[in-house]
Amino acid sequence: MLDPYSQRRYLIPFRSPLLPQIFTDVLVIGSGVAGLRAGIEVAEQGRDVIVLAKKTFDLSNTTWAQGGVAAVTARDDSIDDHVADTMTAGAGLCDASPVRALAEEGPQRIAELTQWGIRFDRDSAGEIALGREGGHHHHRILHSQGDRTGEELTRCLAQHLRSFDNVRIFENCFALDLLTPGISADGTQPVLGAITYHPRYGLQIIWASATILASGGAGQVYRETTNPPVATGDGIAMAYRAGAALADMAFMQFHPTTLYVAGASRSLITEAIRGEGAYLVNREGRRFMAHYHELGELAPRDVVSRAIVRELARTQEPCVFLDVRHIGGARFAERFEGFARLLKSFDLDPAEDLIPVHPSAHYTIGGVWTELEGATSLEGLYASGEVTCTGVHGANRLASNSLLEGLVFGRRCGAAAAQRAGRGTGRSIQILSDIRPSERAELDLSDVRSSLRAAMWRNVGIERQGGKLEDALDMFDFWGRYCLDKIFDDPVGWETQNLLTVGALMTRAALWRQESRGVHNRVDHPEPRGAFAVHDVWRRGSDEPEIRPIEHAVEVKA
Repeated sequence: MLDPYSQRRYLIPFRSPLLPQIFTDVLVIGSGVAGLRAGIEVAEQGRDVIVLAKKTFDLSNTTWAQGGVAAVTARDDSIDDHVADTMTAGAGLCDASPVRALAEEGPQRIAELTQWGIRFDRDSAGEIALGREGGHHHHRILHSQGDRTGEELTRCLAQHLRSFDNVRIFENCFALDLLTPGISADGTQPVLGAITYHPRYGLQIIWASATILASGGAGQVYRETTNPPVATGDGIAMAYRAGAALADMAFMQFHPTTLYVAGASRSLITEAIRGEGAYLVNREGRRFMAHYHELGELAPRDVVSRAIVRELARTQEPCVFLDVRHIGGARFAERFEGFARLLKSFDLDPAEDLIPVHPSAHYTIGGVWTELEGATSLEGLYASGEVTCTGVHGANRLASNSLLEGLVFGRRCGAAAAQRAGRGTGRSIQILSDIRPSERAELDLSDVRSSLRAAMWRNVGIERQGGKLEDALDMFDFWGRYCLDKIFDDPVGWETQNLLTVGALMTRAALWRQESRGVHNRVDHPEPRGAFAVHDVWRRGSDEPEIRPIEHAVEVKA
C-alpha cells in the first residue's frame, strides 16, 4: 500500500495511563441499525455495553434511509427466491452462506421488530404493505411512512436499547483508533477497546473485552453522495491502521436517482418510487431504460446508474428526469409524504413537473472482512453493517438488503461479542503512541477534503479507467505525505485523514481489479473476467491483496 497510509498506527500521540479510563464488557462503535441491534443483543445476554454515536442517534445512514427492509413475508415469495435475487445482483461475488443466512433470518428479525413496536405501513386490510424495488422479482419490501423507514427503524431500536439497565449511550463521541498491545501490522494483536474524543470530556480510553465496529460507510469520500456528513469511513480506516483485513474495496454502489438541483445537496429519491411505477425519461420525455435491461426502471442499481451516465453522454445533458405525473399528485403525496414536501420546497409539483435526477455515491460495499458471526481478522474485534464486507452483497448490493443485513448480522455479531465478554478477557495495559511533529509543509484541510472528493468522483466513480486511477493514486500519495504525517486535535482533521486513507484504498483496489463487474465499471476492461471472480483482501503494509475464493456451497441454516 502507499507508504503514508502504511506507516501511521495511531492518529494522535498519547499515553494510555494518563487518560481517563472507562471499562465495559462490550464496546459498540456506531449507532445505526447494525450497532443498535448488536447492542440490544449484548444487553439481552446480560453483558455491560457502551454504544458510541459519533453525533446523535438521528444522524446516520440508517436514519437517512428512505427505502425499506427486504424480507420474505408474502405467501407467494420464498427464501430461495430472495437468495437468487441477491446472488444475481451480486454479479458472481456473493458468498452463499451469508446470503442464505440473511434471507432465512430476515422474517425472524421482522417479527422481532413488530414485537418491539415498529410501525410498518399497512394496506386497507391491516396487513403489512409490501413494495417492490430494483432487482427483486417479488413484492417483499417493508416501508414506514412511505419513505421514512430508516427514521422509524432507528426510533424503534433506540427505544428498545434504552430500556436496558446495562447499556450506556455516549453521544457526540468520536472514536479515533482501536487499541492494540503493540504497533504490529501482522493482524495478530488483540483489540482491547478504543481511544475516543468527546467535546466536553476530551480524550478517553474505553477498555472492552470485545469491540464491535458498526460505524457505517464512507460515502463522503465522493463529491456527489446521498450520505450524511458523518459517513467519513472512520471505522474502515481505524481497522486498517490496527492491521485488520479489508476486502472488496473497489465496490461503491451509486444510487441512480438523487434530486439534481443546482446549488443544493443531493437528496436521495427512494427506489420505492420507481417501484410504484415512476418512469426514467430524458429531456424529450422519452423512456430509455428498456434499451439497457429487461426490468427497465427496476433493473439493479448498477445497471440503472450506468444507463443514466451513458444517456447523459449521448444527450450532453446534466441530468435525466423521473416522471411520476401518471401516478397522480394526491396518491404520490400520500405514499411519499417526506419527498413530496422536499419537492415543494424547490417549487416542483410531481403532478405536473418532471423531477431532475442524477446518480450519487450511496453504499460502501467493501469494508472490514468478517466471518459469519462478525469476527474480523483481529482477536476481540467484531464488525457489522456497512463498515464490513460479509460477502452478502458481492459486486452490487440488492436494494433494501442493507437494513436487513444490519439486523441479521448485528444480532449475530452481538451474540458472539457477548460470549467472548463472558470469558473475562478484558484488561487494561500501557499503550504508548509516540508521534513526532511533522517537518513538512502544511496543506489547507478544507482544500484537501474538497479536492479528494472531487478526484474520487471524476476518477473512481461510476466509470473508471486505468490511467485515471493511476493519476488518482499519485494525488493520494501527495496528499498523504503532507496530511498523514500531521497531528490534528479535532474531528475535522481526523475525518480528513480517514477519508484520504479510505479513498487511497478504494483507488488501489479499483486499479488492481482489471475487469468490469457489478458497480465496478472499467471502460478499459469492459467485461467480467474469471480471474477476478474472487475477494481481494488488503492489509496495512502490503502492496498486493490476498486472494480469497468465492464460497458457492449453501450450507447455513437459521
